[in-house]
Amino acid sequence: MSGPYRSITSQSLHYYARPHERVPDRPLSGAVAWYGGDLQEHDDWRYCLTAAEIEEIERALVHARATGKPREQLSAADFPLPTLAARIADWRVTLQRGRGFVVIRGLPVTDWSEADSELFFWCLGWHLGLPGAQNRFGELLGHVRDTGVDPDDPTVREYRTRLPISFHCDAADVVGLLCLKTAASGGASRIASSVTLFNELLSKGADVARLFRPFLLDARAEAGLQTFPIEPCRYHRGVLRTFYHSGYFRSATRYDGVEPLTADELALLDAYDALADDPDIHLAMELEPGDIQLCSNHSIVHSRAGYTDHEAPDERRHLLRLWLSLPESIPYRVAKMPVTAGLAGRLLRCRWQQRGRIVNPL
Repeated sequence: MSGPYRSITSQSLHYYARPHERVPDRPLSGAVAWYGGDLQEHDDWRYCLTAAEIEEIERALVHARATGKPREQLSAADFPLPTLAARIADWRVTLQRGRGFVVIRGLPVTDWSEADSELFFWCLGWHLGLPGAQNRFGELLGHVRDTGVDPDDPTVREYRTRLPISFHCDAADVVGLLCLKTAASGGASRIASSVTLFNELLSKGADVARLFRPFLLDARAEAGLQTFPIEPCRYHRGVLRTFYHSGYFRSATRYDGVEPLTADELALLDAYDALADDPDIHLAMELEPGDIQLCSNHSIVHSRAGYTDHEAPDERRHLLRLWLSLPESIPYRVAKMPVTAGLAGRLLRCRWQQRGRIVNPL
């Protein structure tokens, strides 16, 4: 891969490198500690683009096309948004220091070509942060749809199927989705605050300290690995950052030599999943064509219901996906440096120990 964006390995190290001080022993507060039942009572978490903002976006599309550059060589400077830029900056603050997610409605994607939707979403990513690869093939702008692959294949990622996806985080600061087409039925998006889930576990007397020690993650051949040990939770200067992937923590045991999860570990994952499934805790939404969902993978877990697709290929469920790294303060970057070095060493050890187990890891 060439270009100023992050490789899958670079982005994973950037995301997983979270400083840690201690395990919190009391509930955490703030805008990020929300409950879905409360948010369902109002819709100020949705932003509807104005006619003037849509006009500005469409002028930017014309400008970007006129540069003659391939999409992946375009940056924010090639997609001028003089008015909308301030609102995008507010969205970034919401993702990093607010409730952790943003939903934007009103893009006229049904009037655009797929190429224009891709161009817009790619450039929006540059206005928010730094795009990164989403898999070992270097895919920068993902297409979330059922590709007909075998879901039992240990190298297949779940988003390429129509099966339900359990609550999880992706290995990037932010995951963005732009809905182009919906399924015939199903496919609802559900999100939950990982801070609220931590608070709930703590109040119920769960062994939350176990979430601050590594679980083996099913890497599904990414970075040339079968598994990689990662701590779900890290706490630093009053901020809880969570990487959770129940499905991949559980499926890591499929590989030879991997010990089964203990009864206590399974009970903890079950409790986390059950809380996330609670409709009073999670926020469910149906993404419509032209909707954008942006979620912080540090403070939000997301899932997707299974779905039934249309018979006609050109009508089937289709979303675009971006993984983004966001700017960080200098003190936080300094605090991350020894953590990044330790993770890089862990990655090298895992690659050496697992060499030869993945065919054509790329």
